Amino acid sequence: MEVSVLLFLAILVGFLLLLVRGHPKAHGHLPPGPHPLPLLGNLLQLDRRGLLNSFMLFREKYGDVFTVHLGPRPVVMLCGTEAIREALLDQAEAFSGRGTVAVVEPFLQGYGVIFANGERWKTLRRFSVATMKDFGMGKRSVEERIKGEARCLVEELQKSQGAPMDPTFLFQCITANIICSIVFGERFDYKDRQFLRLLDLIYQTFLLYSSFFSQMFELFSGFLKYFPGAHKQIFKNLQEILDFTGQSVEKHRATLDPSNPRDFIDTYLLRMEKEKSNPHTEFHHQNLMISVLNLFFAGTETSSTTLCNGFLLMLKYPHITEKVQKEIDQVIGSHRLPSLEDRTKMPYTEAVIHEIQRFSDLSPIGVPHKVTKDTLFRGYLLPKNTEVYPILSAALHDPRYFEQPDTFNPDHFLDANGALKKNEAFMPFSIGKRICLGEGIARNELFLFFTTILQNFSVSSPMAPKDIDLNPKESGLAKVPPKYQICFLAR
Repeated sequence: MEVSVLLFLAILVGFLLLLVRGHPKAHGHLPPGPHPLPLLGNLLQLDRRGLLNSFMLFREKYGDVFTVHLGPRPVVMLCGTEAIREALLDQAEAFSGRGTVAVVEPFLQGYGVIFANGERWKTLRRFSVATMKDFGMGKRSVEERIKGEARCLVEELQKSQGAPMDPTFLFQCITANIICSIVFGERFDYKDRQFLRLLDLIYQTFLLYSSFFSQMFELFSGFLKYFPGAHKQIFKNLQEILDFTGQSVEKHRATLDPSNPRDFIDTYLLRMEKEKSNPHTEFHHQNLMISVLNLFFAGTETSSTTLCNGFLLMLKYPHITEKVQKEIDQVIGSHRLPSLEDRTKMPYTEAVIHEIQRFSDLSPIGVPHKVTKDTLFRGYLLPKNTEVYPILSAALHDPRYFEQPDTFNPDHFLDANGALKKNEAFMPFSIGKRICLGEGIARNELFLFFTTILQNFSVSSPMAPKDIDLNPKESGLAKVPPKYQICFLAR
């Protein structure tokens, strides 16, 4: 019995030491928040339904800006639309640092364009934006790629002959192929086994990333990292995707033509060669590998998940689907593919897509930021490197900007004359200097894929609309829509 007690005490002491190590106490004047316990932080005050629900409850008591201790470390929460805009736009440089996400940090280690900081981030972002523009982002060529992929999708959906199907995989295929054409210089057949394996890895990783375990790992990663859990499977999945990336990089290296770069990887390899004598260059192999992984993962999962949510909502609200198809028939007809030029003439369809993004709320607590210097914000002093969570869900469900924030209603984005109206609380891609790198591509994909599908197919569900469940399969650091069956019937 005494041995068991001693063993328990030894484990407890080790747990406390692990929590303390690497988390120095912040100096400054942080916003108010729930009183933390030593080392455990606000663990005992958290809602069992997860971090987002906890933050929303804290907001009711402490206002739009408050501090929560996730384990031993303080994190400042920005909940209101105005608070997020003041930080990420009005003080954009100060809030442009990137915080960590514990379940992926051991793998990414601050490399790559999404989770880098300082000069590394600025250098990689400038390069990535310029290179992606060169290979289609924001140009007509990316529109043609999306249209070509949309044609392939229509052919694939016609083969189903209206039988019920899970659309997740096909929506992943079409969005992955767009980013693959820019990054890897090729698209993949929907039956390519390696491609299917990569898509499954991305989906499974997204599920784990969104799980309750990943939220708890955010609090106590220093301790939990030594035990089995989602973090180890995420690491394994990402390593397999990285192995594929490495093979592709080596193929590019072997066939590289300096006078004719084919894609993002070629352009990066040329820049690596140009800067090989610079010992401080950020253009090295590790940043290439993780940047490609970042772009491939983000470029696949966010758009495909939005489409999955979108068509689930179309099944739930068939009267909205009918109005979209009526506008498609009036503006585009049936004899040509939709084009980006049609957008300005299709305010209702655009409003529906905006509302799908708002209602889907894919990244409810945002990707963590941190302040790059001691920062005065709303009378509080945030010490350099203080982590900040812009709670995007609070903006996307802000009752001051959306009349019925918890209801799916495209009128949120239409004025009295039926024209599309802007809304400052609409920030599904975040805002400021860390806004999603692929926002332009994603918006083009959503419009062209959504309209092409509804131009060619009516959609129906094996169950009645009233029985369709919109609750996400996972809801944590991200949201994963439920699995469902849909029938695509040729119009």
